[in-house]
Amino acid sequence: MNKSIFLLLGFIYFSLAGYAVNVDYTLGMSHPNSHYFEVDMEVSDLKEKFITIKMPVWAPGSYLVREFAKSVNQVKAVDAIGNNLEIKKVNKNSWRIETKGVKKVKISYEVYAFELSVRTSFLDDSHGYVNGTSMFMYLDGEKDIAGQLTIKPHQSFSKISTALKSKGGNVYAYDDYDQLVDCPIEIGNQKEFHFDAAGVHHTVAMYGEGNYDIPTLKTDMAKIVEAETIIMGENPNKEYLFIIHNITVPSGGLEHKNSTTLQVNRWTYEGDAYLGFISLVAHEYFHLWNVKRMRPKTLGPFDYDCENYTDLLWVMEGFTSYYDELALRRAGFYTQEEYLAKLFGTINYVENQPGNSVQPVAHASFDAWIKAYRSNENSVNTTISYYSKGQILAAMLDLYIIHKFKAEKTLDDFLQMLYADFYKKSDVGYTEEEFQASLESFLDEDMDWFFDKYVYGTQVVNYKKFFKGVGLDITDKTKGASPTLGIKTKTEDGKLIIRTVYAGSAAEKYGLSVNDEIIAFEGYRVDQDDFSDYVRTKLSGDKFELLIARDNILMSYEIIMGEQQRLKYVYSKNFDATTEKQFNHWLRVDVQ
Repeated sequence: MNKSIFLLLGFIYFSLAGYAVNVDYTLGMSHPNSHYFEVDMEVSDLKEKFITIKMPVWAPGSYLVREFAKSVNQVKAVDAIGNNLEIKKVNKNSWRIETKGVKKVKISYEVYAFELSVRTSFLDDSHGYVNGTSMFMYLDGEKDIAGQLTIKPHQSFSKISTALKSKGGNVYAYDDYDQLVDCPIEIGNQKEFHFDAAGVHHTVAMYGEGNYDIPTLKTDMAKIVEAETIIMGENPNKEYLFIIHNITVPSGGLEHKNSTTLQVNRWTYEGDAYLGFISLVAHEYFHLWNVKRMRPKTLGPFDYDCENYTDLLWVMEGFTSYYDELALRRAGFYTQEEYLAKLFGTINYVENQPGNSVQPVAHASFDAWIKAYRSNENSVNTTISYYSKGQILAAMLDLYIIHKFKAEKTLDDFLQMLYADFYKKSDVGYTEEEFQASLESFLDEDMDWFFDKYVYGTQVVNYKKFFKGVGLDITDKTKGASPTLGIKTKTEDGKLIIRTVYAGSAAEKYGLSVNDEIIAFEGYRVDQDDFSDYVRTKLSGDKFELLIARDNILMSYEIIMGEQQRLKYVYSKNFDATTEKQFNHWLRVDVQ
């Protein structure tokens, strides 16, 4: 390059860098029992007379608009010497500030944080937890700039756990806004322990008491890390953080690029529940590749103002669900038979869901924003889980690949190819069309038949075809139709209430409805147990009378008992030399 051109380009670069806006944050929690975090956002090197700050409406990895701005209060702005600046809210999650030409603006606001989940933030006198999108606003148009976060823990809190890079003295650096909000923060007196696996240093921050054993967790979590790193061929992190909340609510997790938050029952660390915990570890850890790096184009960089639609959540969550169980098998937590029991349990669950014949899994992915997180009493009749159905389709593709390439390739190899092409080479993500094209290139065949039938269609999977290649014969053990009324009930305030009515059932046909209170069966008052016992005495075609209350009006219905077939697929082994080799390669144990 010509020296004068080089010097000119250098001058332009440093000139622009000198005028780049800068954003730093300070996070306080002076009164934990109030459940309010205090956030200061200092914006400097400003050039504009007006700036707009925004609060995200959703948390990546959780596909629901949660309206985080609803928890924001007391938004104020001042200049460098403390003069108030005019600030106006312009829509549900945006504030416009008149800078009056000043170069530095300090924005202050409070966030009410009293929802302890992996998607939100929480503060009380025992700890603080921050999920970034529910806490930190951003400067519109400037999400790509680096900055720092200063955390001021309450005096009763002694420890901060986060994947953000420490600069010392509770100051942390971030490269851009996406990274800032992708690193959850645990602040309190949590226990920390460490282990190394696959060349990565792992920290585990445990909030809350529980029946866990740290040496056991170190060993077992390391097994999962090693097994999943083998699947993907490499581990991109040098360090990784697990934040684990041990409380009394159902389990859940949320993935991040070099960390995760898990929320589990504090007594989950023994028996079958413990395997559920290890499966959750495997699921969220696998996301560091699948979702956080290889991903649909719409899932990063993010639009934090609205829904980010994709047809591919069945790949993001379904493939991850497949590998979280397969990793347990490969790490030695399951025998072959235990793993197959898990897989066929999922198959039979999905095939018996009425919604499986209504909603294609691609549509379930796209409509996650309005359906998956907003289920209602009719969801079972109209929707299917992209987790469970996607898990099945991942398994079928794995079996198809193993058979086609005679155990020389597996789904692992396809995912490694995706990872290389759409993350390592370019980090741009892929479209739905590019995903299918990549699979077709890998298999060297047209895969329209698979996508048309099973992804964008609702045909029953041809299980016999897919499992034959690994020597498993599939038999439909569905028995003759059994009597059923077609409802699910619950007891609420001492009342027996209908909570689900299945499509096409006798209950629907003869007029029963969700929220009806069942009072009497053939003239006898019933509770939950009585009602179940009475219903079991009836055969298909039998008539009986139900007395119900609807909106406090008594109604009597004559019902004719219906019937239903429940599908049940079972397997038997029928190996030859080739299929036995392929079966063993599929369910091998990589890590002992």
